[in-house]
Amino acid sequence: MPQVQSTIANPHRDIRPEVRFGRHRIPLPHSRTARIGLGIALLAGGMLFFLPVLGLWMLPLGLLVLSVDFLRIRRIRRRLTVWWGRMRRIHQ
Repeated sequence: MPQVQSTIANPHRDIRPEVRFGRHRIPLPHSRTARIGLGIALLAGGMLFFLPVLGLWMLPLGLLVLSVDFLRIRRIRRRLTVWWGRMRRIHQ
C-alpha cells in the first residue's frame, strides 16, 4: 500500500526562533542545543565583565536567549515586558 504524504506543512517547521528586543528582532539558531549553548556562553562571558569586550550587557542577553527554551525564564521576561510597557504608558 503506498504511503500518502500530508499536503499540510508543519506550521512550526518554517518558523525561525527569534527574540524581540524593543523594535529589533534577533534571529536565533534553529537547534535547541545551539540556543542553550549560546545562552550559557553569553552568561559565562557576562560573568567575566572585568575583562575588555566582555561585559554585564551579556547577562541580560544570555537570559533573553535562554528564555526561548525555559519556561521559568520566559515567565520572568514576560513579567518584565508587561511592567516595562506599563511604566512607559504612565510616563508618556
